[in-house]
This record gives sequence, structure tokens and C-alpha cells, in this order.
Amino acid sequence: MGLPLDNRRKSIIPLNETEILRSTIYHLNEGVIVADRDGIFLICNEAAQTVLGIGVDENSPISWAEIYGCYMPDGITPYDPDALPATRALGGETVPETEIYIRNAQCPAGIWIHAKASPLRDKNENIYGSVVVFHDVTKKKQTDTRIQTLTNAVEQTADGIMICDRSGLIEYVNPAFEKTTGYSLEEVKGLTPRILKSGVHDDAFYEKLWATILAGNVFRGTISNKKEDGEIFLAEQTITPMLGSTGAITHLVTVFKDVTEQKKLQEQKFQMSLARAVQQQFYRMPPPKIEGYKFAGSSFPADETGGDYFDFLPLLGDALGIAIGDVSGHGIGSALLMVELRAFLRAFAQQGTNVGDIFSLTNNALVSDLEQGRFATLILCCLDLSTRSFIYASAGHTPGFILDNEGNVRQTLKSTDIPLGFMPDHKFTCSDRIELKSGDILALLTDGITEAERPDQEAFGVERTLDYIRAHRHEHVQLIINGLYKTVRDFSDGMPQVDDITAVLCKVQ
Repeated sequence: MGLPLDNRRKSIIPLNETEILRSTIYHLNEGVIVADRDGIFLICNEAAQTVLGIGVDENSPISWAEIYGCYMPDGITPYDPDALPATRALGGETVPETEIYIRNAQCPAGIWIHAKASPLRDKNENIYGSVVVFHDVTKKKQTDTRIQTLTNAVEQTADGIMICDRSGLIEYVNPAFEKTTGYSLEEVKGLTPRILKSGVHDDAFYEKLWATILAGNVFRGTISNKKEDGEIFLAEQTITPMLGSTGAITHLVTVFKDVTEQKKLQEQKFQMSLARAVQQQFYRMPPPKIEGYKFAGSSFPADETGGDYFDFLPLLGDALGIAIGDVSGHGIGSALLMVELRAFLRAFAQQGTNVGDIFSLTNNALVSDLEQGRFATLILCCLDLSTRSFIYASAGHTPGFILDNEGNVRQTLKSTDIPLGFMPDHKFTCSDRIELKSGDILALLTDGITEAERPDQEAFGVERTLDYIRAHRHEHVQLIINGLYKTVRDFSDGMPQVDDITAVLCKVQ
């Protein structure tokens, strides 16, 4: 039989309670430091020694901050010795959890600890020491800092971000998402991305999208989405499936960038390149080669495309049309209108040589297509090659000139009517017949030449234009035009070209 309970208790060897307590404290995972009334360490357990790289020391509290490298939470400012939890506990204060940065010879990289301290009191409430309990929070702080950095990045990035659970329910959207779509987090939380569906893509598109991401693959593409106000926008979108520890999809992260304006600019640039290609094809057409005459024409657009126009048109009989025009504005709109003007003028020029009638027909065709405020100026000379004479009509265009063999202005070709595109069914008139003589130069210009300015806002003007042609009248007509353009740009002295520059010359031999 076993011993009675009382006898069994008596047979147990009594243990030293202090040793048990010391052993327990020594093996705790948290650092524990017990100091006496003078701040001398009585206990510094294994965890404390590991974390701090210190052992039991006889230094006084006044030197703890310096010896053990205690710094404020900013990691720079040394701790005031009187503010340390251990010191405050010796003063009778129970110190709640406090953050301290430790950097010393034993831990030069530095660590973060959270410490709390309490005074040790005897039965008469007299303080005879302190106990400090702390734990290393360096990894947690680093993790928290990393998470905060990532959070700030997500919150402040210019790209929209949306996080959904595996079933597609929205859990989070960032401010950029809210700004782009007009939806707030409160409005979309718990809903699906279906709220952005624009109707542009068919069901097969979305089936392929979901099949891609549910297979664990990243989806990338440009998607037409719809804002809260119904406006459609284009988004370059990446949808990434996030995998958990088991390898299963836990969340779907969507990052998108509104590229609507970018796509519009790309489309506009593409259209501009097409328009420029069409225009350059017109400009590259060689001038006619007719015995007794030298012809040349060039246009220098202010933009990739321009609204200026020049042409040499075959007319009925032994006649040639010489045209130069200027569509209001510049850029792609003006370029397209210029192409339309050219097509109409060439079509109606085949119906006769009365330039007034040609203008009337062209005007009626243009009126219906012109936006409000759009118009075109145009001068067309119908040159009878056999008689060396011509008649012209000028719809509000910059004056042309005939310079004689000495370079004097023999005649100015002033405007004969209003610009094209203002009034439907307007009857345009033309000039009387004008004779040309050997050595004459017919010069047709656009106002991009005469109105070009230098930095002091002085314009190049008509006189400088005529002076240049006069001084170079014996050169080939194409060289005269090229030189005139260079002179205008040199005169502008670095000022940007704000209007198209075009000139047509005909020299009678």
C-alpha cells in the first residue's frame, strides 16, 4: 500500500523558492532585469543578455543610457537617464510599455525593444528595487514599417488599384481609383468589378479574362471601362491573382492606368501622319514644264500638317490654273479642309475656264462642310499659255504681284471677293484680262510670309518680300522660294513659326 497522503508530503525534499524563481525568470522568453535600490543588477536573464548583449553590471542608473546605448524612438536622440523605465520605477512609478532603441558595441546594427517597469516594494511599501520586462520588437517594427511604406505607396500612387477576394467581391480601392472612376470605397465595397463594365467588350472577352486569372496567370490588356457618370475611359489594366500559403488564389489585385487621352493623342498623331503624307504627296508633285515659262511652288507648314494650299491645274483648252489658298487655322482640321478644297477646285475646274464660276461652285460645295468660323481664302489665275495673258479671282486672299524684268511691281492682284465658305449661293466675280511680258514674275503668296514676326513684333511685311524676289529675280524660281523662306525664318530670330508659309512663282521667259 502507498503511504498516507500526509506522510507522502513529508517525504518531498523542500526546494529553495528563491532558486525556483531565479530559474524561472532566467528561462523566460522575455528579457527581465531586476535591480536593487541603487540600480545594481541582481538578475539579468538569458533573454535580456541575448537581446542587449549585456550581463550583470554594477553601473548606477545614471550611466545606463550611455553604457547600454539607449535612444529615443527617433533612433537618434539619447535617452535622458532619468526618463528610462528602470530609473522611473526606482522612483516609485509603474511605467507602461515604452519604446526604446538600443545601439551599442554588442549590437551595432541596433534593435528596438518595448519595455515596462515596476518598483519592487517590501511589506511596508518601501522601494527596494525595480524590475524591467522587455521584448525585442525589431522584426515587428521592420514589418510594420514595410507595411506602412507599401500602404503609402498604394494610397499615393497615380494608378488605380482594386483588391477583390477570390470570388471577385471588392475589398479595397485606393484614392486614384476613386478619382478616376468617381466611385468611393464605401460605394463599391462588397460589389464586383462589374460596375465598371462598359458594354464595349463581349462576353467572350470577359470569359477569357477570368479563365486567365483563375488559372493563376496574370492578365494584361486595355479595357474600356465606365465611370460612375457613364463616361467611357480606356485603361491599361493588369490583374494579378495572389496566392496563399497553400497555393490557392486568395485575392485578385487590379492595377490600371487611364490612357484615354494618350490613346486619343496616338490616334490624332496617326491621323496627322496620314494627313501629312497626303499633303506631302500633293506638294511633291512636280511643277508643269511648259516652254516659255518656269513654275515653282512650295509650302512649309507650321505644324506637321498645314492649311495652306497651292496647285497647278490643267484647264480646258490651252490653259493652266495657278492656285494658292489658305484655310483658316492650321493643324489636322485645316489640312483635311485643304484636301477637300483641292478636290472641289480640281473637279469644277474641268467644267470651264471662268474662274468666277469655278469659285461659286467650290464655295457652295464647301459651305455645308465648314464648321462655324471656318473659311478659306483662295486666288486662282487662269493662264492662257498661247497669249501669255490671264484672268484671276481672289476670294479674300493676300495680294499677289507681277514684277517686271527690272523688278518693279507692274501690277498688284488685289482681292476681288469675299472668302470661300461664308455665304451659300454667292456669285463670285473675276478680274479683267492681264497681259504678261517676257521677264515678268507672277508671285502668289500666303500671309505666313508677310505676317511673320521677329521678337520685337515687327512683321516681315510686303516690302521685304518684294525686295527679296526683286534682288534674286534672275535665279531659278525654286531657289527664290527656298531663299525667301530661309530669309523669313532668319528674320524671326528664333521665334516659332506660327503660320504656314507658301509661295508660288511663275517666270515668263
